[in-house]
Amino acid sequence: MKVNLRYFGLIIFLVFSNLFIINSCSDRAETVSCFPQSQINVSINTNLPLYYPVTIQGGWVYVNEVGAGTRGLIIANTANGYKVYDRNAPHICPDGDSTVLRVKDNTTIVCDKDGAEWMLNGTPINDKSKGLPPKTYPFHYEPSTGVISIYY
Repeated sequence: MKVNLRYFGLIIFLVFSNLFIINSCSDRAETVSCFPQSQINVSINTNLPLYYPVTIQGGWVYVNEVGAGTRGLIIANTANGYKVYDRNAPHICPDGDSTVLRVKDNTTIVCDKDGAEWMLNGTPINDKSKGLPPKTYPFHYEPSTGVISIYY
């Protein structure tokens, strides 16, 4: 009976160890392994004229200030609320300005290097994105002040 309990304990330990290892790697699943890691610490006031376009559904703005990552952010107002995207392409390693994501025709996000496209809500449009959406960041929106805060 003691032997069975030891094996059972060992099996439980191995199962939880594997789950921990698998989950610890899940942060990389949304980007390639060479995706730049940088601290994001930005707050924007949507009441300012510069950021007014993001207050309209379907609107978006670039955020290129200090604390906005290595190449800046795209903040989009989608049907389901705001989305905050990194401007680095999620599916290929950074390579000059050609891998910086940009908004095209106010409807799609594009990578000029290979033509990968996403809708403003992050849904891939073509196979060139390898099924990866743009890297998103958590944020907090305070409706009473119109401030969007992004910390990562």
